[in-house]
Amino acid sequence: MQYTLVRQRRKTMGIYIRPDGRVEVRVPLQLSQAQIDQFVAAKEEWVREKSAAMQEKAAQKQAFTVDYGALLLWRGAEIPLRGDSDSSRMWRDEDGFHLPPSLDAETLKHNVIALYKLCAKNYLTGRVAHFASIMGTMPNAVKVNEAKTRWGSCCRHGQNASAHYNLNFSWRLCMAADDVIDAVVVHELAHMQQMNHSAQFYALVKAVLPDYDARSAQLKQLGKRLGCEDWTV
Repeated sequence: MQYTLVRQRRKTMGIYIRPDGRVEVRVPLQLSQAQIDQFVAAKEEWVREKSAAMQEKAAQKQAFTVDYGALLLWRGAEIPLRGDSDSSRMWRDEDGFHLPPSLDAETLKHNVIALYKLCAKNYLTGRVAHFASIMGTMPNAVKVNEAKTRWGSCCRHGQNASAHYNLNFSWRLCMAADDVIDAVVVHELAHMQQMNHSAQFYALVKAVLPDYDARSAQLKQLGKRLGCEDWTV
């Protein structure tokens, strides 16, 4: 197995697979080559399996397209993308995402994301208001962003009594089921009282949602699916 060896001030050995498939082995400065060879040999099968999985994921992502007739996730349900608008107007209802027909692939994808963002902002603002009334705390603003690896975040501005908070959510969050979306909303609202992930923080979350852990597990499954889809424009 070919790899790049990196010696560092560290106590353990580690193997890292780059997105382009290159393998990097990081080891302590004084470790012998014999110890390195033994470690790499023990991990070779894992590296092959991981590399194959990454290549498959990359292939699926490259093949991903957004086209008329496709089923798009909205609040956990798959609804069709329809090209039946007779104007430049676009909207979403229980029958699907409605956009003008005959758009080229890039424009269609861009407009679908714009519609997702608009609908996500409206829905998430309502869910934040609902749980804020329960938890006794209200953010200064609710924003929707392009985040790919973070479902939500809480930003504090100022200190102590003068502090105010903005909650940020990825528009992709609204692909999740309602109870999963609520878990992220409650998570970020709890950060307004505990800006950490301590036991006290999770106590706040689970006082509102006792099944928070199960909801979080569902979110991870959505993350795996979206990892194979290219939603960048």
